[in-house]
Amino acid sequence: MTVDAFDNHAEIITSAKRAYHATLSLAIAKGSDRSYAILAMAESIRNSSDEILEANTLDLEASREMAVPELILDWLKLTPNRLENTVEILQRLGKLSDPLRKVRGADYQLEDSQSYSQLMPLGVIAFIYEAFPELAAIAAGLCIKTGNSIILKGSTEASHSNAAIGKALSSAIAETCLPEDCLQFITQEHGTSVRDVITQDQYINLAIPYGRSSLIQQVARQSTYPVLKSAMGNCYLYCSPSASMEMVHWVIVDSHASQPDPVNAVEKALIHRQCAPSSLITLCNSLKEKGFDLRGDEELAEAFPQLHLAKETEWGCAYLNKTVAFKLVDNLEHAVTWINEYSSGHADVIVTDSYQESCQFALGVNSAFIYTNASPRFCRNPPRGDSIFLGMSNQKGNRRGLINLESLTTVKHIIQGNGQF
Repeated sequence: MTVDAFDNHAEIITSAKRAYHATLSLAIAKGSDRSYAILAMAESIRNSSDEILEANTLDLEASREMAVPELILDWLKLTPNRLENTVEILQRLGKLSDPLRKVRGADYQLEDSQSYSQLMPLGVIAFIYEAFPELAAIAAGLCIKTGNSIILKGSTEASHSNAAIGKALSSAIAETCLPEDCLQFITQEHGTSVRDVITQDQYINLAIPYGRSSLIQQVARQSTYPVLKSAMGNCYLYCSPSASMEMVHWVIVDSHASQPDPVNAVEKALIHRQCAPSSLITLCNSLKEKGFDLRGDEELAEAFPQLHLAKETEWGCAYLNKTVAFKLVDNLEHAVTWINEYSSGHADVIVTDSYQESCQFALGVNSAFIYTNASPRFCRNPPRGDSIFLGMSNQKGNRRGLINLESLTTVKHIIQGNGQF
């Protein structure tokens, strides 16, 4: 993401104020009105698809001239299928039940009173994203559904695409009874930096950065209000002596299939020393045929010429492409220790036939999600269940794991007395 100067612009203050005042009305809007608005957003995106794709072509042409990395170009490129998937996500989101004001029991109880809690909106959410123009629509849908206003700050590489999507979303909201200011778009013309957005703690309640780790860390370090950090890539797989290499192959390949953002892609594989070298050779050859770039630690790179040497700095960093690095470990304890030090901490995998090993791995690895003999492939719109997911978070706390509707809510406690004193 192109980062602007750190000057504080009046434009973001105005936008933040508008979003703040809009959320006061949005928070008490009927669930049916919020759902209708999301369905209108879906229809507007579909009707504006030609204009959005034309704008995206301009962004791609400008980015190629500026030698933008291929990774960002992949994230930036919209297709009719990606837009249609976005429409389908919004349509499903609009049909889900209202997540707000659901009554829950409360641990805090007083004599002669009744206590309960309800899910409520957070307020104003800033979504700061690198490329991925369609995520603006999905994030906006999640926020509207949960009664939150949203401020969208996209990267300069996607400026035309962001403007076209923003126009479609705004026109849809204008046709509903919701406050138009609940959607705020920070465009390139505003000259507003990321730091300008993440220091408006008087009006904004949560920041969600999405993109490379450099952007995530910038927002986490500089924000003056809470940050819900997303995570992508650098997931680990541990292959035990009892594991099937065919399953290891399937898990790695399938985890990379969630394009264009391989959120839970397995990029590092820890192999137990007792695994047969012939099986590892077969695995590497199969992955190479699938277009993977393979690397290994010093011992493996020396033994297998098809593996490039992985630098020490690579074990803790995400590749964000079809690259997998292999490392030999002595035992399960060694694997758990290594993963806890170098993994991104949001999704890690064990392939084993041992139930005891799977339990030990799940207990020992300090990550949000643990997969046993299963692909960690991320799906924003899963066929089962009743939620839509924006991404994954590796931070500890009550918003760890999948970023969904409940992640964008807070709890209000209500104590109902009977007037006695």
